[in-house]
Amino acid sequence: MRNEKLINALGNCINHCNYCADACLDEDNVKMMKDCIRIDRVCAEACAALNQILATSYSDVNALVEYCKKVCQDCADECDKHDHQHCKDCAQACRECVEACEVYLA
Repeated sequence: MRNEKLINALGNCINHCNYCADACLDEDNVKMMKDCIRIDRVCAEACAALNQILATSYSDVNALVEYCKKVCQDCADECDKHDHQHCKDCAQACRECVEACEVYLA
């Protein structure tokens, strides 16, 4: 199934973004984490939308895959600015999702 690898990467990315955003709220300097929290939320939502659409037989999804790829890269870049393990794990999940988007679009 062409969508399977991407669907799995999207689910992993959604989980890591949601966890990261929540964990950021427990950090000592929450204000410093606001950009991370914001992009985590946007990334999780974009991935969730794509994940739901890929579960259908609708095929005109390339623009959404491109957008999701961009948001995941932005999220990885933001999470890379922080030393917290949840940010590192989220960045890795986002990079894996970027790769899965690229494979899908190839």
